[in-house]
Amino acid sequence: MLEEMQADPARETDHITSFIRSELEGAGLVKTVVGLSGGLDSTVVAFLCARAVGKDNVLGLVMPYRTSSLENTSDARHVAEFLGVRREMIDITPAADALREMLATDDRIRMGNVLARTRMVVLYDRSAAHGALVAGTGNRTEAMLGYTTLHGDSACGFQPIAHLYKCQVRQLGAYLRVPERILTKPPSADLWEGQTDEGELGFSYDDADWLLFNMLDKGRSDNRLEAMGFEPDFVARVRALIATSEFKRRMPNSLLKPD
Repeated sequence: MLEEMQADPARETDHITSFIRSELEGAGLVKTVVGLSGGLDSTVVAFLCARAVGKDNVLGLVMPYRTSSLENTSDARHVAEFLGVRREMIDITPAADALREMLATDDRIRMGNVLARTRMVVLYDRSAAHGALVAGTGNRTEAMLGYTTLHGDSACGFQPIAHLYKCQVRQLGAYLRVPERILTKPPSADLWEGQTDEGELGFSYDDADWLLFNMLDKGRSDNRLEAMGFEPDFVARVRALIATSEFKRRMPNSLLKPD
């Protein structure tokens, strides 16, 4: 079913690398900072940035927390080494735990947001220190489902893969020769031990991609989607996620001054 969503990876690579160069030129900069998680999206963005502006102009930041997967941290380091980009590892545990104590919370969702926003602070500090622009690593699937932390992992200077569904990012990763273990590992924001995106969402990215493609790109009605085999509860839930996360995809509304 996903064959219909097949991207043209060579064309996408040319398009995205040109976009990256244009965004940096527009900001009067030549360098970019990428938060490396060891996952597919950040790896693909790092590969694209290195191709666009050269390895010496890319800083890969590895920002583990004490519960972070050792495998993900190792993969993030390996990506930086493989590409030959500059790498810096900053343990965010002291800062995040200080916030945990101050906020008096052990709630996993709230702490996940704290971790994402702590990493954002580090990314922007390093972007200021190095005269660089922060590269976003979010894809279209995550954005439409609202599976992102506002002012956390969604904060960036430009979004090179935000127009691609997750399956299309994987296609691009295969074309760029991203390491196989990163291509095939379960997607995870690594917000707590054992966390996976699909486990938290309750459905697979492939299922979400195919539904979103037919719902948004093809504009098919709920009746048509259900006739295609999508469960009504799944369709309703995804539509609700899109609606309730709209505020994450636009600038905040403001009250216009009355005439």
